[in-house]
Amino acid sequence: MRPSDRLTPLDIEHSPAAIKTRLAMAKHQSYLGDFVLGAIDGCVTTFAVVSGAVGANLPHGVAIIVGFANLAADGFSMAASNYQRAKSDLEWMDKARRSEERHVETIPEGEREEIRQIFAAKGFSGEQLEQAVQVITRDRRRWVDTMMTDELGLRLAYPNPLRAALVTFAGFCGAGLVPLLPFFLPAAFGSTPVFLVSVVATALTFVAIGTLKGQVLNRSKPRAAFETFVAGSVAAALAYAVGVGLKELVHAI
Repeated sequence: MRPSDRLTPLDIEHSPAAIKTRLAMAKHQSYLGDFVLGAIDGCVTTFAVVSGAVGANLPHGVAIIVGFANLAADGFSMAASNYQRAKSDLEWMDKARRSEERHVETIPEGEREEIRQIFAAKGFSGEQLEQAVQVITRDRRRWVDTMMTDELGLRLAYPNPLRAALVTFAGFCGAGLVPLLPFFLPAAFGSTPVFLVSVVATALTFVAIGTLKGQVLNRSKPRAAFETFVAGSVAAALAYAVGVGLKELVHAI
């Protein structure tokens, strides 16, 4: 094979088999974004709680208690919010589908004309346009699906609300545990301050979550990791500063 005949990675990605696989995978709902969202918030908020407690010079037990309270309450709150969002999206899609099905049933010629104009805007004309309209409107589900995507701009598949909520909660608690774990085993780190271990572990977690976020968003992974690290660090620094600033007030109470 000559060098000019060698397939590049881009060529391989656009082979018929690769395209078929990619299109099939696109129809499956991914919950990776829900996990990343929960993980980022869980790690940031829990480490902020730990930083505030350490900044205020409170006992490690307080940091553990408040940290777990944050995991339970904020994790549930975020999961419930994501559940409601996913449920609303699903209900909106169902409502739109019922509406389009009713329109196709009661005013088929008007809906057929909408298909005609949609494909005319895509560049179809003359006999090709009429053939496209005929093919689309021949199958009722395909007809409605086309109206959903091309007229209303909706997706055909939305996440399961309960699954989205559970994945968000798992991401929140999984990443949120990282800043707390060193406080359970202070003797394991010898003379190294527990908070320093928590800082390092959390920083690595921020980088890992950011890298995963970059993959989800198809962005530069190093940049996404850096942005997540900076956001978490700023939140932690603010919490630590508040803890230090209010330390005297807390101890006075």
